[in-house]
Amino acid sequence: MGNLAAKLLTTVAAIGAAALARKLTDGTWKLVTGKDSPNNPEDPDIDIKEAIAFAVLSGVVMGLARMLANRQATKVVAKGQGKSSKQLADSINA
Repeated sequence: MGNLAAKLLTTVAAIGAAALARKLTDGTWKLVTGKDSPNNPEDPDIDIKEAIAFAVLSGVVMGLARMLANRQATKVVAKGQGKSSKQLADSINA
């Protein structure tokens, strides 16, 4: 049961992180370029440099957000179960 709760919490954390990362990416893009972020960077009408820059920005922000959210969720669940974060992470990934 503990593993199910841990997996559920990390999934919810990842979804929340994705939503937050999208808002952060859009805001950063608007701040830097002065334009709205591309709706579809794969659209051939969008300049290739712009598409690459947006893909890099969104990938970095998304990766960091998910990693930080998963780390925090693992800490919370581990504390609740009286385990170390490493023990819990090992049991989730098993």
